[in-house]
Amino acid sequence: MNERNYKIYATICQIPAGKVATYGQVAKNAGLIKQARQVGNVLAGLPPGSEIPWHRVVNCKGEIRTNSILNGENLQRQLLEKDGVYFNSHGRISLKLYAWLP
Repeated sequence: MNERNYKIYATICQIPAGKVATYGQVAKNAGLIKQARQVGNVLAGLPPGSEIPWHRVVNCKGEIRTNSILNGENLQRQLLEKDGVYFNSHGRISLKLYAWLP
């Protein structure tokens, strides 16, 4: 594992259940300023069943990954709801309520 990936994973592992962080926030906290896309790329490469809580990372609008749909069910949404994170009628998460503030 390279140092960049380690920093991203370490940052994501700090996000507690019931909170979310944006790709940009993870990048910034990992010391990778303006590299939000890199966070997304690293997460996209996680193997199925990874213990990294990838589902707690959302975009800056509070939206979840559209490619986390498995067998017609949105796995990311299910995992976040299990964590106690709720979505509005537009399918977004309120970052005011659920943003992780390290």
